[in-house]
Amino acid sequence: MNESMILLIAGMAVVTYIPRMVPFLVFRVAVLPDFLQSVLKNVPYAILGALIVPAIFMTDGGFMFGAVGAAAALAAGYFGWNVIFVVLASILAVMGYGYFFS
Repeated sequence: MNESMILLIAGMAVVTYIPRMVPFLVFRVAVLPDFLQSVLKNVPYAILGALIVPAIFMTDGGFMFGAVGAAAALAAGYFGWNVIFVVLASILAVMGYGYFFS
């Protein structure tokens, strides 16, 4: 590995580290308002929705694959499952649908 590659990797590490460290330094003492905390708790579900909804209409297997995955994700989310388990439930539902109906 040459010197320019090492400098490139070091530069990318610094650029990645700074935005992740600044909030810890700024908000170390400050307490966020309850409203902002409740909004931030829902961000993973909002991101998950932004990823799933377009994929429902763009599946290669047809609309039903997307609809089954979305239904499983909505059901798991309704019961308050962790985001990882919501994704896994959706994946397993689509796999099951593909196994039995394709």
